[in-house]
Amino acid sequence: MYDTPDLAVVDDDPPPVRRRALRTIRAGFIQLLDCALLVTAREKGFAHEEGIDLQLAREASWANIRDRITVGHLDCAHMLAGIPIASGLGLGNPVARMIAPMALGMNGNAITVSLPLFERMAAAGARGDSAPMAMARALRTVIDANREAGGDPLTFGMVYPFSCHNYELRYWLAAARIHPDRDLRLVVIPPPLMVDYMRGGFIDGFCVGAPWNSIAVDEGLGRIVVTVPDLWRMSPEKVLGVRADWAGDNPDLLDSLIRALAKAARWADDPANRDELAGLLADRGYVGASAALLRPLLSGDIRLSPDGDMRRDGNFILFERCAATFPWISHALWIYSQMVRWGQITASPEAEAAAAATYRPDIYRRALAGTGITLPGASNKLEGSLQAPEPAGSNTGKLVLGPDAFFDGGVFDPDRLEDYIAGFPIHSRAGG
Repeated sequence: MYDTPDLAVVDDDPPPVRRRALRTIRAGFIQLLDCALLVTAREKGFAHEEGIDLQLAREASWANIRDRITVGHLDCAHMLAGIPIASGLGLGNPVARMIAPMALGMNGNAITVSLPLFERMAAAGARGDSAPMAMARALRTVIDANREAGGDPLTFGMVYPFSCHNYELRYWLAAARIHPDRDLRLVVIPPPLMVDYMRGGFIDGFCVGAPWNSIAVDEGLGRIVVTVPDLWRMSPEKVLGVRADWAGDNPDLLDSLIRALAKAARWADDPANRDELAGLLADRGYVGASAALLRPLLSGDIRLSPDGDMRRDGNFILFERCAATFPWISHALWIYSQMVRWGQITASPEAEAAAAATYRPDIYRRALAGTGITLPGASNKLEGSLQAPEPAGSNTGKLVLGPDAFFDGGVFDPDRLEDYIAGFPIHSRAGG
């Protein structure tokens, strides 16, 4: 695709050194904590080590990311896990086949409500340390009272219709018998604008990735009521998204990028590097929030309220641990199950196969073969079945998967997809 020669001559004294020219990759990202692997790969030189000039472009919204990948303005992107699946299924835009050959981490999201709404939830029994189900039931009490008084429905923001944020928020609401398509209003808002919408009084709550929940708390606007690891201990989030044709035309370049990002993941997950990582991400060209706000989030120290209530969760965001960069096909199928549950697509064998084919663990294994990185032996797994850390089959070394329970006790078996979808009493499928 590019005219850059494979070799360049660098004039120097002593005699000329022949050095491989860097190959350019243009990557998009959004101002979120989990853009860390792309930023780290560029700023710490891991991309250069793999022969890549990694050019990063900060985008305003997930729709921008989707569109610029689709038309070739970008080669790859920090991308919501649901975008390549939805694009391949023709949901929300023309069919554009994308793949996810690597994940960029797990977890990192939270649900925040405005302080006035939390006051009403507290009057209905919610406390600062309430479990997710108790929080949701208190919200249901507020919604019921609002309806009886003839008030307008509450409005919650999420970042994209085919995002894990949307599905996590819906999963939490529905567990307390709140129907997200009937009992309140859900609207799409780009992550960097979420706090502004709450400040303006346009929304009562939102589900978004770090650091925007913490910024709302820091500005005295909202309270974090649920961290998504409380809903699903090991939730998929961002992936490396690329067009399928680009991946097919540039297999060696894609493999080099995956290796650079794998090195970045190891560096980013090392506690010794958290201060430096927070400083890198704080740059105005990247996330732009203060390092003082970002640094605790990398350790899982979460300020829940303007009053200073704190929560510690060492797995709040994962970059490498627990196979966080592996593209599990079961994650793709869980996302597909929620698309069906909420009426975004009608279930079919063809759609299921297309969703599963979006995640490409074969490319991940190809890129990292011989690097010494421990790779899972399987590409699918039961989701929500682990109550404690557990060793898993791997190619070399020791791989430990973390607890991955859903808060309602559910388990997702990708081999019983139809039964799983049919088991939800609250849904928006045809006839529901």
